[in-house]
Amino acid sequence: MNYPSDLTDKRWELIKCYFMYGEYGKYAKHAKRDLVNAVLYITKTGCQWRQLPKDFPPWKSVFSFQHRAKKKGIWEKVLRTLVTHSRERMGKPPEPSFSIMDSQSVKTTNRAERRGFDGGKRIKGRKRHIVTDTQGHLLHVEVHAANTHDTIAGGSAFRSALEKYPTLQGVCVDAGYRGTTVEFVRSVLNKTIVVSKRITAGWAVLAKRWVVERTFAWLNGFRRLAKDFEMTASSAASYVIIAHSMMLLKRFA
Repeated sequence: MNYPSDLTDKRWELIKCYFMYGEYGKYAKHAKRDLVNAVLYITKTGCQWRQLPKDFPPWKSVFSFQHRAKKKGIWEKVLRTLVTHSRERMGKPPEPSFSIMDSQSVKTTNRAERRGFDGGKRIKGRKRHIVTDTQGHLLHVEVHAANTHDTIAGGSAFRSALEKYPTLQGVCVDAGYRGTTVEFVRSVLNKTIVVSKRITAGWAVLAKRWVVERTFAWLNGFRRLAKDFEMTASSAASYVIIAHSMMLLKRFA
């Protein structure tokens, strides 16, 4: 049975090199494409591992495959490739020069590590810190306790994005990053940081800032991300990467 989240032949051709290299994957018990499709199904529908449809390989095999791919950084390599292809199709240079950063607080389960209480949004759980380019492509995601203020975590998130994309010359943030992050980016990283200030007393669309908010809105379409169900912060970040990769894959027929 085919599911809407399954990869088409063209989409699989774009990423299969990361799952099948050399002799690896040729004689495995389960086809790598089926395992990838199962992970994509989990990410989109948010179903429990044990509820994975029987059309896919056994859930334990899929879970092990997902865990190994995360540890090897395969999902990040897939995302990097898709971001490059998407930017080139838009007529942009393959490497971004400017970025936008924001965070999103989400609830977690009671067994999750790195939990905290976000007093501003009154949410007990974690924060997803993301850095995007000016088109909304995900460049980096960092997951941490929700009680860590944006101005404390922002510097680390942007530095990690800069390590992945050395071409970045600056970042746009909201007023919540004033202080530590601004000083760190300017003094330590020697990069430009633009703080978008509120222009009205009520709701308003801020220049550039709406792009990262749109990326969060896109990610909200994946039920696995409706709540942070993951035990570890690294797994939570991994599903954000997989979800965004699925979005980019849809741009290719």
